[in-house]
Amino acid sequence: MKMSEVDVSMLSPMMKEYYKTKSEYMDVLLFYRLGDFYEMFFEDAITASHELELTLTGKNAGLKERVPMCGVPHHAVNVYLEKLIDKGYKVAICEQVEDPKLAKGIVKREVTEIVSKGTLTNTDCLDENDYNFIASITDYNYIYALSYLDLLSGKVFATFVSKSSDKLISEIVSLGIKEVVVTSDFDNSITKVLKNNYNIYVSIYDKDYSNINRSKVSNLADAKLEDNTLKLISYITFNQKKEINHLMKPVIVNSKDYLSLNRECIRNLELVETIRNKDKMYSLLWFLDKTKTSMGSRMLKEFILKPVVSESEINKRHDLIDLFKKEFMSISELRDFLYQIYDLERLVGKVSINTLNGRDLLQLKSSLGVLPDINLILENIGLEKVETFSELYDLLDKSIDLDAPVTIKEGGLIKDGFNKELDELKSIRKNGKDFISKFESEERERTGIKNLKVGYNKVFGYYIEVSKGQKDNIKEEFGYVRKQTISNSERYITNSLKEKEDMILNAEDKIKDMEYNIFLSIKSEVSKYIGNLQKVSDYIAYLDVMQSLTKVSEENNFVRPIINHEHNINIVDAKHPVVMKVIKDDYVSNNIVMDEYTNILMITGPNMSGKSTYMRTLAIIVILNQIGCFVPASSCELPIFDKIFTRIGASDDLVGGESTFMVEMKESAYALKNATENSLILFDELGRGTSTYDGMSLAGSIIEYVNKYLKCKTMFSTHYHELTKMAEYTPSIKNVHVSINETDGKVVFLHKVMDGAVDKSYGINVAKLAGLPDEVIEGAGKLLETYESTSKTEKKHIKQFELDLETPNKDPLREFLRNINPLEVTPMEALKLLDEMKKIK
Repeated sequence: MKMSEVDVSMLSPMMKEYYKTKSEYMDVLLFYRLGDFYEMFFEDAITASHELELTLTGKNAGLKERVPMCGVPHHAVNVYLEKLIDKGYKVAICEQVEDPKLAKGIVKREVTEIVSKGTLTNTDCLDENDYNFIASITDYNYIYALSYLDLLSGKVFATFVSKSSDKLISEIVSLGIKEVVVTSDFDNSITKVLKNNYNIYVSIYDKDYSNINRSKVSNLADAKLEDNTLKLISYITFNQKKEINHLMKPVIVNSKDYLSLNRECIRNLELVETIRNKDKMYSLLWFLDKTKTSMGSRMLKEFILKPVVSESEINKRHDLIDLFKKEFMSISELRDFLYQIYDLERLVGKVSINTLNGRDLLQLKSSLGVLPDINLILENIGLEKVETFSELYDLLDKSIDLDAPVTIKEGGLIKDGFNKELDELKSIRKNGKDFISKFESEERERTGIKNLKVGYNKVFGYYIEVSKGQKDNIKEEFGYVRKQTISNSERYITNSLKEKEDMILNAEDKIKDMEYNIFLSIKSEVSKYIGNLQKVSDYIAYLDVMQSLTKVSEENNFVRPIINHEHNINIVDAKHPVVMKVIKDDYVSNNIVMDEYTNILMITGPNMSGKSTYMRTLAIIVILNQIGCFVPASSCELPIFDKIFTRIGASDDLVGGESTFMVEMKESAYALKNATENSLILFDELGRGTSTYDGMSLAGSIIEYVNKYLKCKTMFSTHYHELTKMAEYTPSIKNVHVSINETDGKVVFLHKVMDGAVDKSYGINVAKLAGLPDEVIEGAGKLLETYESTSKTEKKHIKQFELDLETPNKDPLREFLRNINPLEVTPMEALKLLDEMKKIK
């Protein structure tokens, strides 16, 4: 049964209300609160029952047929929500917004929240070590505006991306964005890739956002970034159904301030997860993460993905590691205190979006309680101290019960002694009978009527009973009101007794209501500190990251790198930190030397010898330096890089339908188009995805292009040994090789990089080590001899080809023109230059 086919007039009153609500949210699944369950009907029920493996039942709704229905218990809703969100659904939560006991007719219900990948706020469903970014994109014809935020932490960022779909997609994927918000006229080819290839949720949002206060984004000082960010805030507000007050001022992300790492580079270098298992373990993040707080772990990941290019900022972080190493006893204490701090960032976010509970406040109090101890350490080592929020700590300490539950409307939140009226209610609840007995004694003494009694029945509630013989002793000032006459006595009530009756009979409900209202007032007080708490949280996270980098540097004997301004690289005993950690004592370190005259290292050597690791080692050391960490080497001197490009490994893009060679060429093209003189390029066995001569020709031409036009530091590993001849004619190319020891046909990989080239790949030896049958190895050896004997003429041709590659560099006329600056030449000098050009042969 489809909802669109239903005769609405035939529906029951409750189902008419459901129909009305669902009609406003047709693009999402609707969780409709009915008592202790969230129910789904019609197509929603069919979808949810399938995805959540629920029993599909039916409900009588006034129609001839029962309406499809399924449901989940309200106390377990987050478990089911998480499953649906993971599967790519968006869910609207429709709550009962009035007490069913007080409702006249159908209970009033409203959609209180729309949950999607980017607006998910339940911490049980989120990775505590990762931000949950949601982004908005606007196409301004010549450029993209990209704004993104993490709802719980309140962090907001805005940037521009040049008009390239590849760059935009790369940036979104690199940032780990979970959901993007676009208008309906946005380029569908981009959103299709994001959704199908990277499982990023795409939301269409065309609503007006002029009602959002523009002052929230005024610091951006650019109308395009402001509008795009306002659209994102409007979307969040619409989904949360409330004002979001904890969002920070947007941070403008200028790409020139950071070392550019595209998604392929992040993947190939295994910065945050491994290629094989898509897991944090054995990634650079895994190696570096010695943080003690969730905020610190998230910030460390941001450091790795956004290394800085500011020399002053790099030195500032290096100086802090030096200080932390010197003050190792104090930093050891600091680590102990940091461990006691809960996730302040997300706790603050919960205050604003109304998901805070009593246990959250206990975590906040516990975290604040550690700040004075941290301040003593910071003062002792000469660093800026943090605000301690002593008044807020005292409020939480006095008010929140140590056994506060997760729920906020069931009582048990507030400590005894915090509120006198609440204490009285609790006392009444606990000692109701004692109160009545005490009241009876007090009234006997006050009236002088010794046989006065206090009784109770369901019709009149509590009453005061006086025998008819004593009724004349009831004076007006006692405030007694006759309620009932029976055969032997009169029954009365007083205002105070009725108040006590209400308190006794409704004590439990009143306790819950009062505790909830007290909780709201405490939350309101906490909200006054949101901005300052966010600042402290950020500083604590920074201290945590720096102590983590210090610990890693100390434990592994890392050295402080020296920034070189002549574009020299001189690293002694360089190591890949993750490989070093895994194989420990067997690791072979290597020197990486590229002086100002050397732009390209041509690396040869057998498979499995360590060429790729050698290349990755340089990139990792560059990144470590520019996040402010010490590096794995005996000594290190290197420049600051603006971009890293990697083409490492052979893999098809199965989703995109592209071959290994096409992927290889696209990544190479991206590097050649975007690299500058200050970039680092790693090309690993370029050209392997096509025929030998095609591959070798392209590889040689790419080397030539890098050398002539980019002049950036480049590592180029290859099995095309003919290309190593280029170093003979090009001083900026240097040959190195990974050495082996070959004895009686047996190969031992030494993993040591030496100067010079090798002219043998040892592929058959590697195949033998891999365990291929002897017959295959023997046959391959014979075929190799045949190929080698018939390829000598081709090698002569290749040598000529290599010389031709260099011919443009040796052209005297080109060299003459290259040394002329047209902007500085006068007309007379130009005539003289033309005369000289005629003489050049």
